[in-house]
Amino acid sequence: MTLHEMAQHLVRQGKGILAADESNTTCNKRFETLGIPATEDMRRAYREILFTTPGIEEFLSGVILYDETIRQSASDGTPLHQLLASRGIQVGIKVDGGLDDTAFPDGQVTKGLEGLQGRLQEYKSLSAVFTKWRMVTTVEDTPQNKALQENVTRLAEYARVVQQEGLVPIIEPEVLIDGTHTAAQCENAIVETLSLAFDAMQKASVDLKGLILKTSMAVSGKKNSARASADEVGERTVRALKASVPDAIAGVVFLSGGQTPEEATANLNAIARLEPHPWPLTFSFSRALQEPVLALWKGNNANTPDAQAAFHKRLSLNILADAGGYSPALEQGA
Repeated sequence: MTLHEMAQHLVRQGKGILAADESNTTCNKRFETLGIPATEDMRRAYREILFTTPGIEEFLSGVILYDETIRQSASDGTPLHQLLASRGIQVGIKVDGGLDDTAFPDGQVTKGLEGLQGRLQEYKSLSAVFTKWRMVTTVEDTPQNKALQENVTRLAEYARVVQQEGLVPIIEPEVLIDGTHTAAQCENAIVETLSLAFDAMQKASVDLKGLILKTSMAVSGKKNSARASADEVGERTVRALKASVPDAIAGVVFLSGGQTPEEATANLNAIARLEPHPWPLTFSFSRALQEPVLALWKGNNANTPDAQAAFHKRLSLNILADAGGYSPALEQGA
């Protein structure tokens, strides 16, 4: 496929993208909360449970992997990236180097540009056809924030280099939902952040038709007790995107960003019901898909069937939500 065709393939109707690219540190924290040994083999076993769940190829166009995971093999010796590719699921890879707390006094910046081209060439040999780079900002940050300005500059350079190597870049300028902010404040922050990001894309001559945006929803802060309804989140999110995202991009995928599985699905459903949109929309959730799976598995392989059933259910509910066909009543069904 060409760059444009692959980008369109990843965001096609009826499919989502699983974000299974948690760093070892993040994954270990989730394991430790449930009493699961935080080892490389347990991380491998958990990812194998996700990737071998029957029927996930019906719901997923791609999976974003972490560096450790793309090098691991299933218990039968099949490399995990080959396992996914054999099911028609495209392999993606997180290529940023995480967050640097020291470079700027007013925020975290994402590192990872050094040696990027060489890493991309290796990842291509491991079946990768798309990539992801995450940066973070807060609702309080302004366009004058030096860390934010540096982040979007690095984000654009990443996208340029990735396209040069023939891979599809996903850009993830995440507006964090920590704090007490309102959905209205989050909406404004998304507009400001995405406007800066796409201005940087234009300056770097990034091919927008071969680019996918992974973005936050306009939700209330975690510590705000006055929660915005799904309908309000949908309206504010769509308005923010239309105000800041060029029509030319291949598509938009949403991160769950700390929302509960049910909340993320309901909000996705509200967004989808406001169609038509200028671009295809779908999900690229991590915790909102995996939280119930991990809670059922708990490191015990005897629980694998139940864990995989929970994963299949969450995927199917989000596919329904992506078409505006979700109802909270479905959470109780099989």
